[in-house]
Amino acid sequence: MDQLSAHLDRGWDLVQKGDSASAKSCAERALAVDDRNPEAHHLLGYVAQLEGDFDEALDHYRHAIELDESYFEAMIHAAEILIHPLGAFDDAIRMCDDALDYAESDDEIADCMLLKVDALLGKGEQNEARRAMVMLPDGPFASASTTFLVGRAFYETGDLEKAAELIERAATEDPQHADAQYYLGLVRDDRGDMRGASEAFLRARALDLSLPSLPWAPEPEDFAATVRGVFAKLDVLLARYLRELDVFIVDMPGAEVVVDGLDPRALLLLDRPRTEDGGSDRGRLFVYQRNVERAAGSVEAIEDHLQKALEREITAVFLDAPAVGEVAKKHSLN
Repeated sequence: MDQLSAHLDRGWDLVQKGDSASAKSCAERALAVDDRNPEAHHLLGYVAQLEGDFDEALDHYRHAIELDESYFEAMIHAAEILIHPLGAFDDAIRMCDDALDYAESDDEIADCMLLKVDALLGKGEQNEARRAMVMLPDGPFASASTTFLVGRAFYETGDLEKAAELIERAATEDPQHADAQYYLGLVRDDRGDMRGASEAFLRARALDLSLPSLPWAPEPEDFAATVRGVFAKLDVLLARYLRELDVFIVDMPGAEVVVDGLDPRALLLLDRPRTEDGGSDRGRLFVYQRNVERAAGSVEAIEDHLQKALEREITAVFLDAPAVGEVAKKHSLN
């Protein structure tokens, strides 16, 4: 094995082990051998993506593609971050169309089309997303992950029957696939199977908790400071309701509230104050750090996601005046 290949193989191995810093060093040593090597730029982009530096990641992916216009994996990874967290949906669609020219297997075609569907949904173009679904291969696919992603796309475009079959298959083939378990819970909930939904949601929660924190995740003290900063920036009308609340910041919702119907990937849970026998108890606000981080996708986006989630919850609980105890059991991720 030559020196260049040794550096790259070692770098990818270190990435899989979670050692992004050492993987970056391997990629840099590879570039020192050949500064026009597209795989070295791809590896640097992947490391930057893992560390939450998405602009740098995109620069490296684009450089890799400039050096090798057929570099399918770099196109796919670039499209992923153009969609989330960057929200550059039109650029992502163009990248997917370029990648499609080089896709060879059914799984590679599915990768392109699924990302294109995600981008179209991000733009709010539901009908275009449904039309794009027609181009998906029929399968079967080589991995449970691809099977799940196709099922998720059917779910997001409103075809519950096709979604249910594929998501159930993926969850069975890979019981450790947290997203498959989570969407299985959504499908069962939509079908009215509350017990089955709770079981799937609890499995998803346990799998989410078993994963290490994201490499870029802030320390709990820094996250708490961000939460306080968001409180300070809220509209005065909404902020006054926070004075009635005790605030708790934890990793994720507890199993007991998931069984009671709370989405295990909820960003917040807000209980309004309850009054009994003329007395008044303070309400409670739970902020779920890991779920906020997953939804935000980067440190820079945390504040915006938190603020929007708080505005929705305070409005729903206090201003829209739902019945006591009927705090929203379903919370969106964004």
